[in-house]
Amino acid sequence: MRILALVPSPYNTAPGQRYRIEQWEPLLREYGVQISFAPFKSEELNELLCQPGRRWRKFDLLCRALVRRAKLIRSVREYDAVYIYNEAVLLGPAILERMIRRAGIPIIYDFDDAIFLPYTYISPANGYLRLLKFPMKTRAICRIAAHVMVGNAYLAAYARRLNSQVTIVPSTIDTTQYRAGARKDSADVPVIGWTGSYSTIQYLDRVKGALQSLATRERFRLRVVGVPHYQIEGVDVEALPWRPETEVQDLLPIDVGIMPLPDDRWTRGKCGMKALQYMALGLPVVCSPVGASVDIIRNGENGFLVNTEAEWIDRLSCLLRDPLLRERLGTEARKTVDTNYSAVLQAPRVFQVLNSAVRGSDRLQLPETNVSGTRQNNPEIARPLRSA
Repeated sequence: MRILALVPSPYNTAPGQRYRIEQWEPLLREYGVQISFAPFKSEELNELLCQPGRRWRKFDLLCRALVRRAKLIRSVREYDAVYIYNEAVLLGPAILERMIRRAGIPIIYDFDDAIFLPYTYISPANGYLRLLKFPMKTRAICRIAAHVMVGNAYLAAYARRLNSQVTIVPSTIDTTQYRAGARKDSADVPVIGWTGSYSTIQYLDRVKGALQSLATRERFRLRVVGVPHYQIEGVDVEALPWRPETEVQDLLPIDVGIMPLPDDRWTRGKCGMKALQYMALGLPVVCSPVGASVDIIRNGENGFLVNTEAEWIDRLSCLLRDPLLRERLGTEARKTVDTNYSAVLQAPRVFQVLNSAVRGSDRLQLPETNVSGTRQNNPEIARPLRSA
């Protein structure tokens, strides 16, 4: 089976596609699936988009990217299917996707964010690009796709209004790279960790007050990975840039992982990737009860779900003071990843999705797993695929 993967970024540069199709690719190869990656952005454009200025060079590179995408139409018939992560083209409506469909090639559409909403979190350096985004293209691609994969139940509820062939496949962890036994214990004071990017640093800002209050009563260091210049008055902060080659190593000194989020339509589409990274390393997590977090985390068993500033302070204080509590929750956190969120576990399900799209099957039987949570009160979980 030959699959053309249309992805936004060059290989191993974007967390979203790395924790989905890139991570599954070597495992799918064992099923006879050959994936050819076609990123929209060149290496230069990918780097420049993170920087201010140089608008004319960015415009030139965007035009070149559009030309490369258009030329792909000539070769799509060489593949059994086209996998699209988020969108085939960074900007504009779903023109290329419709051309692929007219060529008779099945599309497997995969997204793990609420990209059907107006996107307001583009880097301040490139906020003008928001004017060229077409969030409604998500609706169009869902309609023409042979199958839609999404990262959580909230996204599935949207997709199922447009397509009957929808499967929840959570973002996964390579458990051979993320190992609980590889953790480094803190040499001096406990470390609270957060990982993200310039576009998500606003979420960490939401708990600034809690961390400042916590620092008046507990000794700890805050490690921020993904934003190299970040400070909170009164808090000992260590800020690092995100680098794919040291991603795991940069998280190893952390004792407690945090993932604060506001509760809005955009964040409900979040698939809990940061929490899963911490948990795979055997770390306890403290998260806002938003998006996939409510399915991943069993409050008080493998982590904590908190709402108020007082709750953030209380739970973090308990974890900083009690190494045995950190160990107990961290052990359960790793078990959660092994049971539901490992790449090895989910790759066979991804293969069946691809195979059903290629063969044109309208009924897909997937192996039973507790993907995206085990809550009795979430009916979207028990049935990874159902008619709209």
